[in-house]
Amino acid sequence: MQQRISPASALTGSITLPGDKSISHRYAMIASLAEGDTRIVNYSTGADCHSTLECMRVLGIEIEGQGTEFVIHGKGLDGLRAATRDLDAGNSGSTIRMLSGILAGQTFRSRIFGDESLSRRPMQRIMKPLAEMGAHIRARDDKFPPLEIEGAKLHPIDYALPVPSAQVKTCVLLAGLFAEGETTVTETVRSRDHTEIALREFGADLRVTRQKITLTGRPKLTGRELVVPSDLSSAAFFLVAALLVPGSLLSIHGVGLNPTRSALLDFLCGMGAKIQIPELESVNGELVGEIQVQHSVVRGGVIEGGLAAALIDEIPVLAVLGAASEEGLTVKGAAELRVKETDRIRTVVDNLRRLGVEAEELPDGMAIPGRQKFRAAEFDSFGDHRIAMAFAVAALRADGESVIHGAEAASVSFPEFWNTLARCY
Repeated sequence: MQQRISPASALTGSITLPGDKSISHRYAMIASLAEGDTRIVNYSTGADCHSTLECMRVLGIEIEGQGTEFVIHGKGLDGLRAATRDLDAGNSGSTIRMLSGILAGQTFRSRIFGDESLSRRPMQRIMKPLAEMGAHIRARDDKFPPLEIEGAKLHPIDYALPVPSAQVKTCVLLAGLFAEGETTVTETVRSRDHTEIALREFGADLRVTRQKITLTGRPKLTGRELVVPSDLSSAAFFLVAALLVPGSLLSIHGVGLNPTRSALLDFLCGMGAKIQIPELESVNGELVGEIQVQHSVVRGGVIEGGLAAALIDEIPVLAVLGAASEEGLTVKGAAELRVKETDRIRTVVDNLRRLGVEAEELPDGMAIPGRQKFRAAEFDSFGDHRIAMAFAVAALRADGESVIHGAEAASVSFPEFWNTLARCY
């Protein structure tokens, strides 16, 4: 699918974005393990999160609803049944990595696979701790999907994350639900804590002290009424678009503003972005608020160390902003980008060059000088939703009409993206 994007004169008005992907995945999985019904409102419309719902259905969980509202009839910790077919995670690394923690604690064998892109993504980071807990996992070439998971009686572990990863942390904690005793995860760099918040909401005994998260196994989880905040990672594209295009003033409603995700807003404000949050409230333990953003001349900056881990999903669109900033953008310590849906270091640099922008590919990041002009171009999404949306934003600042090839990739996380963008200008 091709999408044509004309330059924008301004982005204005108010928009509401789909439910947060990260939270939607976690609610669906934990609700399936809870006793009783859980109603989820504003569930993500992205294909990834619907892969999670379908996997839970195949594991014997009854799920009613459509669109953005679902009722999950949880069966308790011991309520899942052996799947009658292989579990399909689609393009979703979140689904395969986090659900593997649950599958490891079952009394049956499971096989979970994904599409061509997911089949190239390494899984050793979850295989190692799950093996330490007693699970038996086989993978293609000992690291790639499909995964064959022989469920087992798990024992708790004290696991130090070798690299920051909310998905790996979640995998271990979900496996820890099935282990007698206390499972502890230690992280040197704090990652997003949606799992910890959700587990507490459902009734788990979970403690956080400094860098350690400790979960008591075999809790009684109870179904809840839940509202998913709008996705801050999706909002990132509109924040950058409004900052780039002169005359823009945009409001985004109901956005999840979890402090472990606030690095994006902190970084943008540090660059000089004009961003305000006039409303803020707590919903199911998650902070939610309105974001107002105005066109700004931003300075640029450096993303490295813990910041690179915190902004890993937003780096593609921040690279676009960096090229138009006063001082440019340097990204280091982000080698994780190379094993996402695409090698995002390479695909970002490739598309920046098509835009007429100077950009240097580094082994673990990129260097992009500032004050650069954008020319109209034909971009390739490379089948990656964040690449498709990042360069749609770039096209708004170009000197003519641009084309995004493979634009359908946006549906992985944000099927409404193209229509929402068109309503803004």
